[in-house]
Amino acid sequence: MTVRRAADTRRGERGATLIELVISIVVIGIAVSGSLLAVNHVVARSADPMLQHQASAIAEAYLEEILARPFADPDGGAVCGAPEASRDLFDDVCDYDGLDDVGARSQDDTAVAGLGAYRVRVDVDPAASLNGLTGAANVLRVDVRVNHTQAALGIDLTLSGYRTSY
Repeated sequence: MTVRRAADTRRGERGATLIELVISIVVIGIAVSGSLLAVNHVVARSADPMLQHQASAIAEAYLEEILARPFADPDGGAVCGAPEASRDLFDDVCDYDGLDDVGARSQDDTAVAGLGAYRVRVDVDPAASLNGLTGAANVLRVDVRVNHTQAALGIDLTLSGYRTSY
């Protein structure tokens, strides 16, 4: 009986074989690498809400600036006549048509620090319609499109506003 007990005890105390250890290390390695990929994805996208908010603030600032301008050119009274030479001379809504800024800029056309990675494009549509009002004599639609120069971030925002002749 003593012999059997000793043999049974030795069998119960056996450790893992080398193959079992290698397989468990491989399984744990696969699980950890999957977890790290998920964490890496979350960390890489953690700045997106801030960048989206910045893009929204830039678009709102441009749209407010544009819609605060007169509907018709104060120099000649024409709607969407010849645009002014530079942004600091823009005096009506249509002067902004075709504006393409790389980096957000202030109203006097100076670059805003820290926002150089955004591109802002403006399109003014004199043939827009709003509640039955159509044509250049009544309404202008302004589209401000802001996107981040790193396309991989996927930040592309368009805000639209209307300026009527009142």
